[in-house]
Amino acid sequence: MFGMIIAVVSGALMSIQGVFNTGVSKTSGQWVTNTFVQFTGFLLCLGIWFFYERRKHGFAELLYVENKYMLLGGILGAFITLTVILAMSAMGPAKAALFIVTAQIIVAYLIEVFGLFGVEKTPFLWRKLIGAPIAAAGIITFQWE
Repeated sequence: MFGMIIAVVSGALMSIQGVFNTGVSKTSGQWVTNTFVQFTGFLLCLGIWFFYERRKHGFAELLYVENKYMLLGGILGAFITLTVILAMSAMGPAKAALFIVTAQIIVAYLIEVFGLFGVEKTPFLWRKLIGAPIAAAGIITFQWE
């Protein structure tokens, strides 16, 4: 239950952040907005780490991450922020969120099925694959005027 609540909060925050970032980018541009978003997020994380985790975990531990490609999350985050801004600018928040979530579901399922990036491999199930076209049908229905 906790996981579901956190997922709902995450989705809501992502939608709100996308709207905020898109609004800011209209004045300052996409890369200035992206830089500001990532920098303020960095400062917040650094502050929280300093007060709550610095005695338990240090930055040197990053040197021991086994799969170094896992350290690319921040770079992916910059492109996530940019693509959300571009999508919301082009389609509006609701349509963009529908496409984004549908893509997340499909890619997450492929990661599980193929056991990519160290994720435990799960068996392929047709009923889960059928969910993708159902999600696409939902997008079409949502856009129908």
